[in-house]
Amino acid sequence: MRRNLFAAFIALALCGLVDVAAFQSAPTPQRAPGVQSRASVYYPPRGSGWQRRRPAKVGMDGDLLAAAVAFAASQESKVPRDFLTQVETFGALLGPLPKERGGSNGIIIRHGYIVAEWGDTERPDPTYSAAKSFLSTLLGVAVDRGLVKSVHDPVRAYVRDGGYDSPHNAKVTWHHHAQQTSEWEGVMWGKPHDFIGVEQFGNGRRELRALREPGTFYEYNDVRINRFALSLLRVWRKPLPDVLRDEVMNPIGASSAWRYPGYFNSDVDVDGKKMTSISGGTRWGGGLWISARDEARFGYLFLRGGKWQDKQIVSREWVRAATTPGAAKPDYGYLWWLNTGRKQWPSAPEMSFAAIGYGSNTIWVDPEHDLVVVWRWHHGSVEELIKRVLASVK
Repeated sequence: MRRNLFAAFIALALCGLVDVAAFQSAPTPQRAPGVQSRASVYYPPRGSGWQRRRPAKVGMDGDLLAAAVAFAASQESKVPRDFLTQVETFGALLGPLPKERGGSNGIIIRHGYIVAEWGDTERPDPTYSAAKSFLSTLLGVAVDRGLVKSVHDPVRAYVRDGGYDSPHNAKVTWHHHAQQTSEWEGVMWGKPHDFIGVEQFGNGRRELRALREPGTFYEYNDVRINRFALSLLRVWRKPLPDVLRDEVMNPIGASSAWRYPGYFNSDVDVDGKKMTSISGGTRWGGGLWISARDEARFGYLFLRGGKWQDKQIVSREWVRAATTPGAAKPDYGYLWWLNTGRKQWPSAPEMSFAAIGYGSNTIWVDPEHDLVVVWRWHHGSVEELIKRVLASVK
């Protein structure tokens, strides 16, 4: 079986689906395989010069890793390339979509080095709800900068645009928004919070239910995340894509190819200037369009506790808070998916976590094994890929 899987990997490589350079010779690090001292932490430079290592040089079995990559590369997403089912699935569009998406692709990082890569990892594509983890990070940087004094403060103390004036919404805190327990009530860009109606919500429509007290009930809800994004815009007082670029993406050496379009109707006035509010995903168009390589940099930032080289981009305290289980949903932090009780990914360490979006789009971070795995446009089980990757770790 192992030989057959490796043969499949070679076949994929010959078809151009897998970058075999990840398995070619590279200079031998001056340390034992699989070990990286704190003083020698590697950070990839800006641009395309991200160093590679043979799996054996970072404590991984090359044949088993090749089998994992062969599995991943064979699990192409069933989402139509032309987004034909988008409206049926999610409801009426509010923002742009590309003409077509890319194919399945991904990248595996160990100790900061590329050990495997397949497909077109430099193509920017919508990452859907994986964008929520980027939004959460902008809240973290706002806390670090003192723009938000505490995540437990009511948002109404910072945002006075009418969205938090009702007695119910006045109770909503930043913490509630980031854990998707806000129960915020209202309409954002023409979409009501209750997800009622096939025209606006497609197959994602829901049944009417009673509102709960903010902080007591978890519901995955993009209308409320869009309210969160608008509130962040009002705190930062400049377009959030610019904040993301200046505070996170440029400091970690990301490319200039990513973009974060808003909706056609999401322009607001901030200090007398027109600014476009963004969304927490691509459910209704727009959202973060980004490459697997840039997502790997973002995952690596969190693997390193929010630090990039000698700069703390977002505090370690925030990284810990963002990956702490919520009371209402223990496998969810601040817009990051967690492995509490090893329920999400039984083969993975409990401390691992991920940004996840429809498609599927996944940025999985494993501090215990010093790994980042990005897997785009797949319909396969993330657990099955994780199991195979971890089997290759010696």
